[in-house]
Parts: sequence; structure tokens; C-alpha cells
Amino acid sequence: MKFQSELLKFFLKEWLLIASAVGFALTSIYTQHLPVYSLQEMQILFILFVLFISVKGLEHSGFFLKLSQSIEKGKFIPLKLIIATFFLSMIITNDITLIVIVPLTLSLSVNRRDILVILEALAANAGSALTPFGNPQNLFIYWFYNLSPTQFVSSIIPFSFVFLCLLVISSFIVKSKSNSHYPSKLRKVENSAYIYGLLLIIVLLTVLRILPVLAGLLVIFYALLFDRKSMRVDYALLLSFFFFFGLAENMKLILVTEISHSEHVFIFSALASQIMSNVPTALLFAKFTARWKALLWGTNVGGFGSLLGSLANLIAYKLYITHENTNNSTSFTLKFLTIGYLAFSIGIGLYFILEKM
Repeated sequence: MKFQSELLKFFLKEWLLIASAVGFALTSIYTQHLPVYSLQEMQILFILFVLFISVKGLEHSGFFLKLSQSIEKGKFIPLKLIIATFFLSMIITNDITLIVIVPLTLSLSVNRRDILVILEALAANAGSALTPFGNPQNLFIYWFYNLSPTQFVSSIIPFSFVFLCLLVISSFIVKSKSNSHYPSKLRKVENSAYIYGLLLIIVLLTVLRILPVLAGLLVIFYALLFDRKSMRVDYALLLSFFFFFGLAENMKLILVTEISHSEHVFIFSALASQIMSNVPTALLFAKFTARWKALLWGTNVGGFGSLLGSLANLIAYKLYITHENTNNSTSFTLKFLTIGYLAFSIGIGLYFILEKM
């Protein structure tokens, strides 16, 4: 019985890895073809790996905790949480940002925490859309289509800007007051935070192609020599990407007809994200379409809506419903989906409005 419970827990936790591995295997059998991985795809996996290590190192140093604790002071807590989530996700990814911000939110003695967490999930998805390294699908699209930073940011900035404005307005509507006192003892930020901050900058410079990709080896060398705890990253997620690269290559052979209209790429990728998440959707669609802007918008808009739309959604949802101070999972789920699909609809409308201009 214990084994079955642990097995079920593993399946629920690592569903993305299992789904990608099964998809990889089935499509390889169907096509009688083992995918060949390009140098570009391996570079993306390497960059994600060193990015995870540098962020994990900053987390262990206490830097993120210190930053989060400072938000708790003073007034306008909802606004500060949403703004912090939006801008942090641009740099340290939407997933990592929510891992930092959501527990802080749930530890506060405030009302409307459920709405705050939902708005934070939206802020993380909207903010991370603005940079090539804000989320995995952006990093893939940026590298796969060999885009410049200017091309990338200028194409997606209306999406992020509109949702930033909507989220700021929402933060003033949500009346949430804190009655808690800030802890007297704060964790001291370790000196390793400066080193990992520098290493993170190096990784970001490799993403922007200012430094060679192999400069990321500095992150691995430092972690192996001085801080092996930072090597404990989400290897299951990295392996999922590996399988999805192969799955996408196989699907390219199956779906030989290129989607011709940008509207089709956008709406199909947005809808596909609702079922299979936006990261694998980006990997799949990129293999048979050259319309990168429509795909960029589709996968980022697709991050809203269902719990599967983005891994960030699952992280925020899981952190909330498993927290000891929450007991309204059904109500939270309904609110999450309602607000999420409202944002999804706004995102679709915004894309078509801009396309007509």
C-alpha cells in the first residue's frame, strides 16, 4: 500500500517527465525514427542547466528570502507582491519567482490570499514573457529562430505592458491588510550571493550571445568546487525538455504540412498549451512553422487559463492547496480557472486587435 502511494505521488509530481518520455517512445516507434539532436538544442539544455544552478545558489544564499521579506513591510502589500513577481520573473524565470513569492504570501496574516496568489501567477507569466530568459519557451524560441533582443522584446512588449497595467489596477481593488509583525531576526545574506549574482549575469550574457555558451561552465565549476547543494536542480524538468525535443522532431515528420497563417499558429498554440503546457507546445510548433511572433504570443497567452497552461500555474496552485493555513481548495480552483480564463480571453483579443492595426 505504501509503495502504491509513493508511486502515485511520483506520477502526480513528475507527470510532465512521464508524458514526454511516453510521447518520445510512441512517436519513435510510429515513425521508426530516432531523433537527431542539433547543437542548438543541446546548447539550450546546457543554458537551462547552468541557469537553474545559479538561481538555486542565490536561493540558498538567502538573497531571495531577504528580498521577499522586505516586501512585507509597510503598505500596499498586494501592489508590492505583484510588482515584485512581475519584474523578478523577467530575470529569474516565472517558476522560481513563484517558489519565492507564494510561500511569503501564504505566511502573511492578510485576507484575500487566494486572490493574491492567483494574481501573482498571472504576473509571473506576464512578466516572464518580456525577456528571452523569463521562461523556458521564450529561451527556446529566442535561440531556435536566432532572434535579436530588440526583435524579441519589441514583439511581445504590448502583451506584458497591458497585463502589467491590468494587474496594478487589480492590486488596488484587492483590499488586503497585514496584521502581522515583521520577524525580528532576519536571515543574513551569505557572501556567496555576490558570486552567484555574477554567475547569473554571465549566464544571461550567454543567452544574449554576448558571451560564448561555454562561459556557463564557470557556474558548474564553482558549484562543484564550493557549493554542491546548488547542483540539486530539477533534473526531471531538464530530462523532460530532452524528450520533448525528440518528440517535436518526430511530430515534425508526422505533421508534414506547415501551418500557413499566423492567426492559425497563434490560436492553435494557445489552445494546445491548455492541454500540454506552453513549453512542449513551443518545442512542437517551432518544428513546422517559421512564424515565431505568432508562436511567441500563442505560448505566452496559453500560459493563462488552465492549470496545465504553464508550469508556473501548477507551482502556484500546488503551493497554495498544500499549505497548512489553507482549506478552500475547491473554491480556489474555481477562482483560479475563472480569473485565468478571463486573462486568456483578454490575451487572445489583444493579439487580434494588434494584428488588425
